[in-house]
Amino acid sequence: MDPIIEEGYTRLLETLGDLQAKKEESASGLRDNIGALLARMAADTAPVVGEIGLEMLRRAKREASGELYDQEFYEKKMIVLGKTDPLPYRPDDPTLPVDAQICVLGEDGVFYEVMYTHTEIRIDSYLATLAPEEAFDVYGYDLVCMLYRAMFEYAQKEEELTAALARTLEYLAP
Repeated sequence: MDPIIEEGYTRLLETLGDLQAKKEESASGLRDNIGALLARMAADTAPVVGEIGLEMLRRAKREASGELYDQEFYEKKMIVLGKTDPLPYRPDDPTLPVDAQICVLGEDGVFYEVMYTHTEIRIDSYLATLAPEEAFDVYGYDLVCMLYRAMFEYAQKEEELTAALARTLEYLAP
């Protein structure tokens, strides 16, 4: 084989090794600071949660047909960020199983974990705050991705709204 090709290929392998080492170093730095990153993202996202968030069900009763009535919702709107395999029981009442366990971000910029218990006649939930580090430990990088995606989609909708308003103003006063 041509020595120039061998030398170039060796250099390419060295470069790939260096890039892999830098990638590992960066990933380690990210893992070490993920709590701070999530806390900053949550604080920056909090002002728009009221606009883009959902009203999360707190509790409700279920008719024989499965329809819900006497629904109660949490006061603050929330963004759903992730879901995990549910714990076997709720922290507030070990006799109640957990059917769904999700992570949300509230309007106040705080991460919460919502655990739902479903019975034949009732849906009930338990809400607990999570520190950013705890949220990451349970839900992983999905939180970062979902926060980014929520803000990206919000920005896109704001751009569309601004463009629509500009077109309307042009139509009214050419």
